[in-house]
Amino acid sequence: MPAYFVTGTDTDAGKTLVTTGLLALARRRGLSTLGLKPIASGCEPTADGLRNADALALQAQCAPAQPYAAINPFAFAPAIAPHLAARRAGVALGLDDLVDPLRPMLALERGLTLVEGAGGWRVPLNDDEDLTGLAGRLGLPVILVVGLKLGCLSHARLTAEAIVADGQPLAGWVGNLLDPAFASDRELYRDNLATLTHRLPGPCLGVVPRLAARSPRALAEAAADHLVLPDVD
Repeated sequence: MPAYFVTGTDTDAGKTLVTTGLLALARRRGLSTLGLKPIASGCEPTADGLRNADALALQAQCAPAQPYAAINPFAFAPAIAPHLAARRAGVALGLDDLVDPLRPMLALERGLTLVEGAGGWRVPLNDDEDLTGLAGRLGLPVILVVGLKLGCLSHARLTAEAIVADGQPLAGWVGNLLDPAFASDRELYRDNLATLTHRLPGPCLGVVPRLAARSPRALAEAAADHLVLPDVD
């Protein structure tokens, strides 16, 4: 079944917004969906255990529904880099620890499955491995979320180069407007998008503007209006 790894040019580039938007779009098309967040920091304590807002947003877009532990098997409280959060919790994580719970989930028959990473492409998992080694282990093409702001051209190109250098295909990229001032000069904004389209080795799957919606579900539906699905045939 079609599955992709979603990464970003940086923390807060908009990975969850784009991931939930793509899943919402797939649901509109009548496809079954699955969103996974293998490791998450910045989790809040609840009566059911630690919960991460991004993972909950992904869970809400899963059809059929899935239990939280299947979506986010490793949850940590501190809002810091995942490997540091795991270390503070006394947990030693390697790629094998993440691959084991993910493989049966990826084996489910879904029209679209998205695995959301944490931070940018080079976020460490431990002293020797990066989290994005998951994409290679699982054979997942990558969708890159570009946070549209000053400096995004270099950030996007460097990230795309790293993805390709690691042997992963770039299935597409999505622009997410972070700074409204970046789009204040419409001609310059169009020129920046044209540069990204020309330079990045993958198709543009959409550009998400600043959205007025507030709830995660409403944001996902609003983002879906500006996106196209990757190849799910």
